[in-house]
Parts: sequence; structure tokens; C-alpha cells
Amino acid sequence: MRRVENKSTKNVSCSPKGPVIGPLVVAGVNFRDESKIIKLKVKDSKQLSPQRREFLAKKIKEITSNYEILIISAKDIDDMRKVMTLNEIEVNAFTKVIKKLKPEICYVDSADVNENRFARDILAGLSFKPDIISKHKADDIYPVVSAASILAKTRRDEEVQKIADELEKKLNLPLGSGYPADPITQKFLRQWVKIYEKLPPHTRHSWKTASNILKENSTKKLDEF
Repeated sequence: MRRVENKSTKNVSCSPKGPVIGPLVVAGVNFRDESKIIKLKVKDSKQLSPQRREFLAKKIKEITSNYEILIISAKDIDDMRKVMTLNEIEVNAFTKVIKKLKPEICYVDSADVNENRFARDILAGLSFKPDIISKHKADDIYPVVSAASILAKTRRDEEVQKIADELEKKLNLPLGSGYPADPITQKFLRQWVKIYEKLPPHTRHSWKTASNILKENSTKKLDEF
């Protein structure tokens, strides 16, 4: 791991691309001294229980108030995908967070298969030029990336819980995690579309899972007719 003395270090991390329900959450944290975050033994948020993530998120916020969390709604993602790729959306989101925190050095979890290209694309949108270390699975490598990952994941969990509180009472079914591979989420979407003949609020319409479920329902109705 690269250590930097007497300089602000910063990481940007985002929640996974995959959810069909809920927002994209991008988080950045800025530490001048990483020793405190290392002592917390943070790790990739996906490897932690929800309770552990929540505990660590509070500790991270106690260590530094210099963090930024950006939330992009499902509707905004759908609108942007009409003119942008998902990678471009994530580059834009990372750039916004970096502009807010203005670090000298950034560690970023690359959303592009080409790590160097991801770094170059972020730099192209900045008026200042920090050093950007772009790596795949950076949240497994750098504690600062793990910290940002934890903030992003806990905030996304909070947002999904709000969505569940809003929608589950209308269907009397659990929403699940919001990920397309989750059978609970799949069942929720299919039942919602069957009853309301449209996708529920906060769903990413541009995702194949969502469009396929709409098509399935339309086909069933034609067969019944």
C-alpha cells in the first residue's frame, strides 16, 4: 500500500452496479492520517455483516468529517443511460465527489475493465489534477477504499429500507435486497407488475431484469387472451 505523509489522501468508492431496485451510491472519504482507519480493521463492505458495517460507518464518521456521499436515483440513472454508458455515469459520479473533497491523491475502485482509462476519464473532468490510483477490487487492497465502500453500502442499505417501507405495504411481500439475482426481489417485481401492470417506483427500467419481467407479463396476458 502506498503511504503518504503530510498529504491528504482520498478515496472514492461506489456501490455495485447490479441493483435493479434502488439508487447508485458513491462515497468518498478524506484522511490525512490513515493509521486510525487501519486500526479499525476495515475491509470490503461486501465481506461485512450489516451490523458490522453500521458500527464501522459510525466510527469512520467520528474519525473524519471530511467525507462526501452522492446518491443517484433509479430514475436519474435511466435518464442518463439514454445518452451515456454506465461507465460514463460512474466516471461522472466519481468526478463530482472528488471535486467536493479536492484531494491531492485519490485511490479509486475502478468501474472500468481498463483501470488506467478509468483514471484518465476522471482526470479529464477535473480542473485540478490529483494523483489517481485506479485499481480493480481496491476495497480489498486499500483501507481508505474499504472505508468509503462501507459508507456507500450503509447509505444504500438505508435508502433501500426506505423504499421497502414505502412499497412492501402495498403488496404485502418483502422487497429483498434489490439485486436481480435475489429470488425475493424477483418475486416482488413479478407480483407488482402482475397487479399494477408497471414496474414499481425506484426500479431501474433500463435494467434487463426489469424489462424482461415486463415482457413476461405482457406475453402472459396475450396468451390468456
